[in-house]
Amino acid sequence: MMEQSLSSHSYSESRSRLEEYFDRTARKAWEDLTSDVPVSGVRATVRAGRDEMRNVLLSTLPADMHGMRLLDAGCGTGALAIAAAERGADVVAIDVSQGLIDVAAQRAPKNVSIDWRVGDMGDRALGIFDHIVAMDSLIHYDQHDVVAVLDAWSSRSNQMAFTFAPGTALLRTMHMAGKLFPRSNRSPAIKPISEDTLSHAIRLSMPGWDIDFTKRVSSGFYKSQAMRMSRK
Repeated sequence: MMEQSLSSHSYSESRSRLEEYFDRTARKAWEDLTSDVPVSGVRATVRAGRDEMRNVLLSTLPADMHGMRLLDAGCGTGALAIAAAERGADVVAIDVSQGLIDVAAQRAPKNVSIDWRVGDMGDRALGIFDHIVAMDSLIHYDQHDVVAVLDAWSSRSNQMAFTFAPGTALLRTMHMAGKLFPRSNRSPAIKPISEDTLSHAIRLSMPGWDIDFTKRVSSGFYKSQAMRMSRK
């Protein structure tokens, strides 16, 4: 079931759109957004929200991670991976975008060692981890595929912290409004998910796991919710 779900048409299609968007359309925009260069007011709220969410996810991890292995799934330009490596973690950071990985590797301090990779965050060949973190890398997938990814990771980790787009009325309205823009100007669609529905699906699919932390971050146009799962 897991292998079939992760190779589903919807998963593959979403992944291909993300790869094309970040490598061919938006690399410079995301390089700027995740730096300290001046950006527009809207982008500034997104930057602030992402900074807050990264700190939320980092708060779910141990302060001292020496001897621990962490997967940063959908690492983007690498800020979270770098922070985890500075805590002593053995970090594997993967993203679909070669361009974003190039930026991340350039930004990494010389005193940290991170295994930067381009590929599929669900790849079993990545191995086993103490912690898996996925910040805003699952928000472009529907609930079925999100649960399939988490299910696949559940056999290879003891704790997973990730974000999803909360299915609020405001976010759904913003999502629908985004469809009015010309296709060439659109970023990959964010797929809002109900927290209750997602939690129920997770508990059915992964009865050996507890959802033990959840927190929503809202900053202007940035809306995202963190969730942590731990093995019972």
